[in-house]
Amino acid sequence: MIVILFIVILQMQGLGDKGKVYDSDKGKETNVTFQDVAGLEEEKTELIEIVEFLKKPKKFHEMGAKIPKGILLCGKPGTGKTLIAKAIAGEAGVPFISMSGSEFIEMFAGLGASRVRKLFEKAKKISPCIIFIDEIDAIGSRRTNASGAESENNQTLNQLLVEMDGFETNETIIVLAATNRPEMLDKALLRPGRFDRQIVIAAPDAKGREEILKIHAENKKIEPNVDLKEIALDTAGFTGAELANVLNEAAITATINKHTAITKTDIEDAVKKVTVGLEKHSRVISEKDKKLTAYHEAGHAIVSKFLETQLDVKEVSIIPRGVAGGYTMYKTNEDKYYVSKTEMKEKLVALLGGRAAEQVALNDISTGASNDIEVATEIAKDMVTKYGMSDKVGPINLEVKDKYEIQPLGENIDELVGQEVKVLIDTAYSKAQEILINNMDKLHAVSERLLEKEIISAEEFETFFK
Repeated sequence: MIVILFIVILQMQGLGDKGKVYDSDKGKETNVTFQDVAGLEEEKTELIEIVEFLKKPKKFHEMGAKIPKGILLCGKPGTGKTLIAKAIAGEAGVPFISMSGSEFIEMFAGLGASRVRKLFEKAKKISPCIIFIDEIDAIGSRRTNASGAESENNQTLNQLLVEMDGFETNETIIVLAATNRPEMLDKALLRPGRFDRQIVIAAPDAKGREEILKIHAENKKIEPNVDLKEIALDTAGFTGAELANVLNEAAITATINKHTAITKTDIEDAVKKVTVGLEKHSRVISEKDKKLTAYHEAGHAIVSKFLETQLDVKEVSIIPRGVAGGYTMYKTNEDKYYVSKTEMKEKLVALLGGRAAEQVALNDISTGASNDIEVATEIAKDMVTKYGMSDKVGPINLEVKDKYEIQPLGENIDELVGQEVKVLIDTAYSKAQEILINNMDKLHAVSERLLEKEIISAEEFETFFK
């Protein structure tokens, strides 16, 4: 019992040492500056103000300006929230205390709050400095009336709120926090005086992706004919972390293939590996399954060809990758911020093209379309309940946490939503079947070529329509 008590006391005493301190005076730096951050030009411009304040706080104080106490960086995983936080500390040349939200959570009651207190005590001693709390939603989620673990979480959050309010005006401490779930955070944390600014770190656009690729390509051997701009255009929607992963996978592939430098083919293979999965040549597939996969993928490609808003086909394959038996890749040469109703309806048609091909060509259906059906159903539901694209339901948001919130709209609203979703799916499926029935010769020809070659390129696919 004495030994256990001794261990508990030691753990409680060691709480203040969790935060990692990066300080150039002590030979430990972040080694990250704004030059290492690409694709976030507007965000960097806004954060340069913070760097200026940390370097020369006196001129701001003389003007009567108060520096923001907290800045919340929001964005999906991999967009560069932690990187930009380190860059601020690197540019300002001030100590940077880094901690994860989960590190505040302890099995002993009250220790989370104690850890918050000790973190801010440490910051006050070395100010001006930056406190960075990664994944703040672990401790900053909305307070509840619950007891036990939830109560401990509430206590930790309350202490954070008190500490952020308790800064002295002459203390130059800025709290940076990162989260990919800002909607989870307590409103008291987001008010001015705590987290004064919220900066959304979005996925980069084509120009941003090119800049990110250039940074990650600096220490890699890449063939001169590899066009990073072309790769940037082909990776719409990729985050900075995903682009770094693509180039790393390409370097691994090039090494395995004994290339002297990374080729365009290595990078294309890496993109496929990241998005679809590993090629599985060793998987034994029956002729019946091969034929089914060939018609399924040919169905997707041919239906997309006849839909005005859908992207051009880049590659069709029946080689298994990851969990997929085959795949149809499309050219993504532009960044989309808005999607029209017509595009969404045609996307449903393209998704159901595989199942429609099985039905019209083989007079049978398989489980291979399960993922297509799942995605199509989600899109149809969003069209009706989230984007107000149903004529019968109208422009109403029905995405609610509690079913009772939609009761004023009538008892039959659930039934009406179900009917509208079904109409969208049924119409799309009929349209896909109609396109394929009118182009049966092309469906058979593409399927036969797939069975023969396993992969069809964009150029070869286009020859079927000349």
